[in-house]
Amino acid sequence: MPTKTQLHELYYWMQLTRILEEKLVALYRTGKVVGGVYTGRGQEAIAIGTAYALEKDDLLAPMIRNLGSLLVRGFCPEDALAQYLARATSPTRGRDCNLHMGDLGKGVIAPISMLGALIPVMAGAALAVKIQKKRSVALTYIGDGGTSTTDFHEGLNFAAVRKVPLVLVIENNGWAYSTPVARQTANPEFVIRAQAYGVAGFQVDGNDVLAVYEAACKAMDHARQGNGPVLIEAKTMRMRGHAEHDDAWYVPRDEIEHWKTRDPVDRFERYLRETGSMSEEERNTILRRINGEVDRAAELAEQGPLPSGEDAAGGVYHETT
Repeated sequence: MPTKTQLHELYYWMQLTRILEEKLVALYRTGKVVGGVYTGRGQEAIAIGTAYALEKDDLLAPMIRNLGSLLVRGFCPEDALAQYLARATSPTRGRDCNLHMGDLGKGVIAPISMLGALIPVMAGAALAVKIQKKRSVALTYIGDGGTSTTDFHEGLNFAAVRKVPLVLVIENNGWAYSTPVARQTANPEFVIRAQAYGVAGFQVDGNDVLAVYEAACKAMDHARQGNGPVLIEAKTMRMRGHAEHDDAWYVPRDEIEHWKTRDPVDRFERYLRETGSMSEEERNTILRRINGEVDRAAELAEQGPLPSGEDAAGGVYHETT
């Protein structure tokens, strides 16, 4: 069971992710964002619960809804804001947008737009740490729709055969853009696929951050001991459209209303209050801190310069100093 300090840290990351994404949505609606905004509203517990279980030398490869995992691994709100605003001060220096950023110093491999492609990449990374006899694990994610790609099969099958320390999280949020689970697979219980590949599998309530954290700790411990990959199916719901340009008209309203009662941030806050793990004063202190950090980050990001045309070719090829 996490300590009180750890519980407060988890709450901080959950609320920071929620508030930062709300800021990004506001910037998008005022025309300041370059490209689209993809939020993980309703899925924060998965990104944060899994990333919080990582150790310092582990590897993480997030997807575009996993902002929380990047924050846990050391990226700051200004990084995300400058990235979405395509500023020269962003981690990619304005060359890419949204969460397409990585930093090997933080153990983060940047997302890949072709869904499923991260799985063979991270299977290879996990093979590398196994060859080097390190105790690190490689963590990545895929959505329910992305499990139907060949990369999912090839990557997980390779990882299983080579028994590499890969933890693969299926974020079963019910919808692959506008395609419901029932339209893209005959078996909606994704955890069963673990048996087919000969790997360990866990199914978890993806809207309960403590349950996700516990499952992630067990999965990573299993992988560290040389037992091969672990598949985690986290059941959740994408509470907004595919991106902010999409109003999710295709999702039945009663489904949305049902999942609103299971909001992961509200549930965790209620748990902390009911167990006496966080007072109202402590909650308000955390929220004041987050709002101050996000407001300052937004101001700095907006003040940042756009990249110059002359710099467009820089960083494309290896540069000696």
